[in-house]
Amino acid sequence: MTALKKCILILTVCAVLFSLSGCHDSRGLPGFEVPEEFDTSRSFEITFWAKNDTNVNQKRIYEKAMADFHELYPNITVNMKAYNDYSVIYNDVITNISTNTTPNVCITYPDHIATYKTGANVVVPLDNLFDDEKYGFGGSELRFDSPTKEEVIPQFLGECLLDGSYYAIPFMRSTEACYVNKTFVEKLGYTLPDVLTWDFIWEVSEAATKKDSDGNFLVNGQKVMIPFIYKSTDNMMIQMLRQKGAGYSTESGDILIFNDTAKELLEEISKHAATGAFSTFKISSYPANFLNAGQCVFAIDSTAGATWMGSHAPLSDISEENFVEFETEVFPVPQFDTENPSMISQGPSVCIFNKDDPQEVLASWLFAQYLLTNDVQIAYSQTEGYVPVTSKAQDSEEYADYLSRCGEDYNAHYDVKIKASQLLLDHVGETFVTPVFNGSASLRSAAGQMIENVTKSVRRNEKIDDAYYDKLYNDITSLYRLDSVGGDLLGKKDLGELPLTAKLLLGSLCAAWAVIALCFAAESIKKRKVLK
Repeated sequence: MTALKKCILILTVCAVLFSLSGCHDSRGLPGFEVPEEFDTSRSFEITFWAKNDTNVNQKRIYEKAMADFHELYPNITVNMKAYNDYSVIYNDVITNISTNTTPNVCITYPDHIATYKTGANVVVPLDNLFDDEKYGFGGSELRFDSPTKEEVIPQFLGECLLDGSYYAIPFMRSTEACYVNKTFVEKLGYTLPDVLTWDFIWEVSEAATKKDSDGNFLVNGQKVMIPFIYKSTDNMMIQMLRQKGAGYSTESGDILIFNDTAKELLEEISKHAATGAFSTFKISSYPANFLNAGQCVFAIDSTAGATWMGSHAPLSDISEENFVEFETEVFPVPQFDTENPSMISQGPSVCIFNKDDPQEVLASWLFAQYLLTNDVQIAYSQTEGYVPVTSKAQDSEEYADYLSRCGEDYNAHYDVKIKASQLLLDHVGETFVTPVFNGSASLRSAAGQMIENVTKSVRRNEKIDDAYYDKLYNDITSLYRLDSVGGDLLGKKDLGELPLTAKLLLGSLCAAWAVIALCFAAESIKKRKVLK
């Protein structure tokens, strides 16, 4: 073998070995296939990352579900890690993906799953599991009464569809509600309409800013009053754009929020922020704290936070002496068009992470599916203004009895909580979800950040003009890296920096060809010398 051939062979082998090692570092797991039978002779220990809203009852329900499931499947032990924040779960999952140490089952959101699944076979697509005759929805070999696929509310199940496949199952669903101090509204001389409008909210909120000569607010006689507080400004901007028929994003991830309608909305919001009529959770604190102390008229928060709202809220964060007695009403979020109301659908879903062992994945699916049984669905929905995600649970006598006992007490049947649940049940057909893609979670945050920034700016007496909005859009684009999310935002598409392994692989290949060229040249020179 000539020196040139040896050189080419060695360098080719090195390049192939390096490429394989690079692929190993970022390798994907094999695609999951449903086993024909679940191996009950083996023991499985699966991890479940869950989130509870600092509500001890929710954690107890999880713990009971795990214990009851273990009785049905003694060979499966579920270990729970409880979180108080979805963003922390998201960050921990991202960290663990790189080390192949993800949990087995995880409470999360489709926006987050869209990022998880960019890794090869990291999240299990559930289509085959859904339809499996033995272990799918309503499967013949299940040891519990599972809902059928048709009994999962279609709108809620549809939220879990990403790129043509189901990557999650819904667990609970909520929407946003406007919790209203009806007593203050009437004291200000207004009557609550059947449907709240943005114009009505702004008008009443401005009226509530009036003070007496001593600097006390007329409506409550206190030094503190923030008439209108919004918990999630992400949802505020998203819903306003939707109600106006303005762009947010395309299904493929093109960013559309920087439009004229968004600017008009921000200008309106800034007017009321300047007078003190409007503020946000991030700036002022929890809406419930102000509402319950008689320092707020309109508090918008999730229906999943209903037990914090009202004069007799069982989970309020303020001390008992700060409570103010008032009548609480629960409305859908304000609308621009009362004939065509629109509100966001939200709530946790459950995804399953892939593992080397298909039996372990099947064990994870069995537990995830168990969370859709009536025992779990009804019990968990009663902890907050959630609604069960299955018609099997919603149509049950037990759930109907729960709803019918609205207002019987200030705990299990707290009227504000049950009214919040009923609100979503009555308006499921008017809910919507935003497109899900890799980076859609960042887009959500960016939508809310526009409101946060404008609200802060007017409080600082900054000049709000066209130049301000140009800078705002650029700052938010940079902060959330929107120019590299989904589609084309600013006339370009940034695919991001190449991974280190890709750079090294390309570099090694270039080096290999350079050495081959040198070897070829040397071989040619050697042949010419021989000929001479």
